[in-house]
Amino acid sequence: MISIDGETLGISDLVRIARGGERVKLAPSSQKAVRNSRAALVKIMKKGKVAYGIKTGFGELANVRISDEDTIKLQRNLVRSHSVGVGDLLPEESVRAILALRANTLAKGCSGVREEVILTIIEMLNKGIHPAIPEKGSVGASGDLAPLAHVALAAMGEGKVHHKGEEKSSSSALKSAKIKPITYESKEALALVNGTAGMTGLGALCVHDAVQLLKDAQVAGSMSFEALKGSSKPFDARISEVRPHPGQKVISKNMLRLLENSEIIPSHKDCPKVQDAYTLRCMPQVFGSIHDTLGYTQRTIEIEMNSATDNPLILPEGKESLSGGNFHGQPVAMSLDFLGLALTVLGSFSERRIARLVDGHLSGLPPFLVEDPGLNSGMMMLQCTAAALASENKVLSHPSSSDSIPTSANQEDFVSMGMSAALKAKTILKNAQYIVSIEYLCAAQGLDFLKPLKPGRGAAVAYRTIRKGVPRLKEDRVLSDDVEKIFNMVHDGDIVEVVEKELSELG
Repeated sequence: MISIDGETLGISDLVRIARGGERVKLAPSSQKAVRNSRAALVKIMKKGKVAYGIKTGFGELANVRISDEDTIKLQRNLVRSHSVGVGDLLPEESVRAILALRANTLAKGCSGVREEVILTIIEMLNKGIHPAIPEKGSVGASGDLAPLAHVALAAMGEGKVHHKGEEKSSSSALKSAKIKPITYESKEALALVNGTAGMTGLGALCVHDAVQLLKDAQVAGSMSFEALKGSSKPFDARISEVRPHPGQKVISKNMLRLLENSEIIPSHKDCPKVQDAYTLRCMPQVFGSIHDTLGYTQRTIEIEMNSATDNPLILPEGKESLSGGNFHGQPVAMSLDFLGLALTVLGSFSERRIARLVDGHLSGLPPFLVEDPGLNSGMMMLQCTAAALASENKVLSHPSSSDSIPTSANQEDFVSMGMSAALKAKTILKNAQYIVSIEYLCAAQGLDFLKPLKPGRGAAVAYRTIRKGVPRLKEDRVLSDDVEKIFNMVHDGDIVEVVEKELSELG
């Protein structure tokens, strides 16, 4: 069970909650902070102070004062009016990530909500009641209003949820799970809908998978390197010492480990080729840049996961309401755009090696990696598929965060488009996973033609794992099934797992 306290939740924790069904509890250390924050809000109200979202309307309507007797209705109306998401529903893992992050943010004790609001969200998470959240409708400021409103709607017993494999009304699901719907009091609905949990939840899962994919890309790259008879000299540590980007140094070490004990590399040491193509020679520089980009994005996302992102903030020590802009998704949006760019580069880099492998003029291998070319087309069309995916990613990598469109009668006049950045990054990631899967297939086929010479330790164990699931291509067959098998291995981390068991963890 994972304790949430608004301070220490990591991406790996969130993955366990979102995908592994790990149960959650409110940390005892947070209970006092949450209660003190609520007490501070009550004092503010008793003093009759006008504070945004507590006794006022929202957005452009912030100057409209609300009477005490209408405060509960104000919160209920906020949730209903903001539940305007459209499009496909977010998958279960994304919804669970959003629920966990919203509870974690409120557990920080800066939002002025009652403890029971957080406990209700946690109980929904633990009992598998997942609000139906459409993926479109957020501009990323004031946070992910529409997606989070659908969370708040379900928690108050309205709207649709998914529970035990079925779509149900929230009221019936809560009743069957013996969870009392929330009647929102002052500021509580606003605290739920106003924040970045949507873009951050999707982004955290995407970062986790991107880190995994970079490892797969290195392993697949090492197999291609061997099949194309590359020189390992560019991985010499002295090269990275004089250009000491952290990622470049890590990748150089990884490549040497993956290629250790290769029989193929020494077999061509006296060949007349002076230098390899960039897709082989520059792996430390390109993969290294991706490595450093992922590190930046991961740090940004983990900071956001443990931040107070609603407005206003209720800080108990000052007994005041602070109206600011922590809901603005710009840090997350820009980091996820950067992630999308890195994954686009990763996919394009992989596709160029695929193209080199299937081109007999460049590879020295049979055309399209098949015996009897002409009668057989071999892996010709795998490169076409990879090219299509790489080109789609190039379009998608245009940054969402460079755009803004005013909302709420120009009160919210500059927005982040962070949810769009998250959704794009997710699509780019999946495309890149497919491209790397195709490289695995082509590289394994290339290694078949170099037998009995054996590749390095890492490439060899990856090759054996692939061949357990997909046999060598001897004559034309439908290859989409093969791609899906390797894609599942990439998605589930199967190949990297056996490689790291052989070599220890890749950086």
